[in-house]
Amino acid sequence: MKVFLSGSIRGGRQMLPTYQHICKFLRSTGADVLSWHVADPELEGKEAKMSEKEIYDLDIELLKMSDCLVAEVTVPSIGVGCEIYSGLDIGLPVLCIHKQGADVSAMLLGNSDKNISVEKYTDYEQLENIILDFVRSVEKRQ
Repeated sequence: MKVFLSGSIRGGRQMLPTYQHICKFLRSTGADVLSWHVADPELEGKEAKMSEKEIYDLDIELLKMSDCLVAEVTVPSIGVGCEIYSGLDIGLPVLCIHKQGADVSAMLLGNSDKNISVEKYTDYEQLENIILDFVRSVEKRQ
């Protein structure tokens, strides 16, 4: 299973420990996290050496190689939104997860596309269960 992990970078890195936890958890299930760099604490410095076009091209290439997309949407991010809708456009199943109480965009919450689900979590155990259920459902579709 190839997973594209999406999380805020320029919009704010306050969820970095959660991105790292998700990446580690997905890998523990045997998933290949193609966009593992989202969980890299040095990412901003590395991306500073890349052009916006290079970043865009890399993300689109990784999305096209992925079986699904997991997006942590607690921190609003235009880039994450673009990745979500690019993923939906190419037919990927998309899971959007957020901390309970987060002010999540109506553009996600109101989307009735059958390939997207939006789930809230309160702790890492609940987060892992949501992700595991999603990954298993994607594997059943393949």
